[in-house]
Amino acid sequence: MAQQKEGKSFDPTEKIPENLPILPLFDVVLFPKMVLPLIVMQEESIRLIDEAMSGDRLVGTIASRNINPQTEYTPKDLYEMGTSAVILKMAKTDDNNAQLLLQGISRFTVEKYVRTEPYFTAKIATVKPEEFKDKEIEAIMANLVNQYEKVVSMSSALPQEMTAMARSLEDPGILADMVTSTINSSTREKQEVLEIFDVRQRLKRVTQLVNYQIDILEIGSKIQTQVKGGMEKQQREYYLRQQLKAIQEELGEMDETGGEVEDYRAKIEEKNLPEEAKKEAERELKRLSRMHPSSAEYSVALTYLDWVVSLPWNETTQDHLDLRAAEKILDADHYGLEKAKKRILEYLSVLKLNPDIKGPILCFVGPPGTGKTSLGNSIARALGRKFHRIALGGIRDEAEIRGHRRTYVGALPGRIIQGIRRAGKRNPVFMLDEIDKVGADFRGDPSSALLEVLDPEQNYSFADHYLDVPFDLSKVLFITTANMLDTIPPALLDRMEVLRLSGYTQEEKIKIATRYLVPRQRSANGLKAENINITSGALRKIISGYTQEAGLRNLEREIANICRGAASKVAKEEATFVNVGVNDIKEYLGPVRFSFDEIKKRVATSGVVMGLAWTQWGGDILFIEATAMKGKGNLTLTGQLGDVMKESASAALSYIRSNAKLLKIEENYFETHDIHVHVPAGAVPKDGPSAGVTLLTAISSLLLDKPASKDLAMTGEITLRGQVMPIGGIKEKVLAAHRAGIKTIIMPKLNEKDIEEVPEKVRSGIEFHFVDKMRDVLKIALNI
Repeated sequence: MAQQKEGKSFDPTEKIPENLPILPLFDVVLFPKMVLPLIVMQEESIRLIDEAMSGDRLVGTIASRNINPQTEYTPKDLYEMGTSAVILKMAKTDDNNAQLLLQGISRFTVEKYVRTEPYFTAKIATVKPEEFKDKEIEAIMANLVNQYEKVVSMSSALPQEMTAMARSLEDPGILADMVTSTINSSTREKQEVLEIFDVRQRLKRVTQLVNYQIDILEIGSKIQTQVKGGMEKQQREYYLRQQLKAIQEELGEMDETGGEVEDYRAKIEEKNLPEEAKKEAERELKRLSRMHPSSAEYSVALTYLDWVVSLPWNETTQDHLDLRAAEKILDADHYGLEKAKKRILEYLSVLKLNPDIKGPILCFVGPPGTGKTSLGNSIARALGRKFHRIALGGIRDEAEIRGHRRTYVGALPGRIIQGIRRAGKRNPVFMLDEIDKVGADFRGDPSSALLEVLDPEQNYSFADHYLDVPFDLSKVLFITTANMLDTIPPALLDRMEVLRLSGYTQEEKIKIATRYLVPRQRSANGLKAENINITSGALRKIISGYTQEAGLRNLEREIANICRGAASKVAKEEATFVNVGVNDIKEYLGPVRFSFDEIKKRVATSGVVMGLAWTQWGGDILFIEATAMKGKGNLTLTGQLGDVMKESASAALSYIRSNAKLLKIEENYFETHDIHVHVPAGAVPKDGPSAGVTLLTAISSLLLDKPASKDLAMTGEITLRGQVMPIGGIKEKVLAAHRAGIKTIIMPKLNEKDIEEVPEKVRSGIEFHFVDKMRDVLKIALNI
């Protein structure tokens, strides 16, 4: 149900404000003193109306040069003259459209636009109406009223009362405006009348328009008489077509439908379409030639042909095969990421030797902020190709990938074909962002649709439901990104070449911040190099004390905070140059948020051991606490642990009980005590087998009353027989330990080979112990 608001008419004694919000009008012009009903659907215009209704209800109306409503437009799309108006009534419909009743007040010219967001606001100059009237003007008025009477009498769209209204008007300007607003003239012609200040000239121009309307109505009446005789038994639609045809012949206008058909036929020939696509396009063109433009199917066929002729079926970008230049571009845009850069250069090398190679499907996996998305853009720049990004996060409808069939109203191709059209070439670099966050529901599974897209053996004939003809995607370089692989269906993962982008070391972050982040934020905050300097020591302090992340996003935010603080000092003229050192960080960012000393204090007591965990945001340290109390031998586990982690805890306790004598633990201890194991950060779900070693060590530390080393962390899966099994995420876990200042790490012996992935500078600062039995773990951790 619509919600209606009413307002009073505009008081002529009131002054129109100098600045008015501008409401664009499409295919209509509002004149002073005239009343205009209007339906508004654009979001920004509805916001404008809501704010006007809460104020003085005044708006400025300006006709658009484009008669069709637009989602985006600029001041150049509007005429320079409009009409100020007051909103008499406003009603909101259920679909959030607004129904208005506007009354024009006076003409105005736009001096300048003072604001374009969220809607246009312009500084205006109100045009004062002329009140001059002489005999010539009265004669023109009398002639105009007589001619207008003829238009009313011949037009079924105008009520007869309009004649009486025209005769009652004594103001020549209002008469001209009223007649123009009611006759069937184009928007351009009405705008021309609105822009004529001189009343005499305005009356003459309106008289010309009225005379033209009389000629058209007389010709229409004549045509109707000629055609109607032979059409009495025919359907009304056919009669209207014949009438339109007769009008076009009388006016000497060509058949627009025939012209459009010929245009599309020429475009189809020029495009050199594949055989199947050409056959389908010609079939649709044949259907179009038999349709009338007023038919609903006409616009559907026209839209389909637009898509077919606008796709780059054969257009490609010439690849830049200069390997040294490509390497320079990749190095200039990103620091590190050697594996990804190496793989791209390998692809370029093979492409240089074999131009017919199919594009690889690369999947960049890593924590947020490690440069996965921006690397795709750099790859496109290095190859000299177009770049297009599709965000897959949250997509649940298969039609987003494959498109809708043309039987649906408003059907369109899927995002893949839309992206190809925007790129304008058939070999762009396509980035499918956040592929691990694709969902599925009753509308289908987008992951299944991506199987064809990301398979080099199938995507040479990708079938979009809307196009209904194959399109070759084999030349597209697809790059996908993900934070984790667990949520990607195995069949889809099997089609991709996975490249892991782990977190950055502290030294890498300092270099990246110096080369990229600081200059970018300095520029974003209006500073120059001579205004601010952030020392490397200060950057090191920010990384270690204010951010604990694998990527760089929080680091860039903290640098932005410092730049804003420095910009404030420069703007207030408190300083012209700001040097930010280690001791200055607290002034901008507050007290230190992460302290290694505090972390190490937590493991100073028995029963608390530090583990290493892998998350989709990178590696992290994990504290495991154990305590005992009088009871009956129960094991309590808290901290939102998953089933696998609970089983690891049970296995750890079973191993300790079965080896109690060897560990010098009283045999009846477990019958008289309960053990409680807790993993802090209770609101965060945790799971996985790699905490088994840490769980066993924490319980052993409690029972033996021996605290573990403060600089020690560990990871690994255990068995009931005390074997230490290999785990994953080694590089991320070691980097997390390095960030936390850990000096010693215990890990499975079978993971020793994975340490080679860790940067040498990180490895050299950590002592590694590779074990395959829990007795070795307890000996190193608890010295037993």
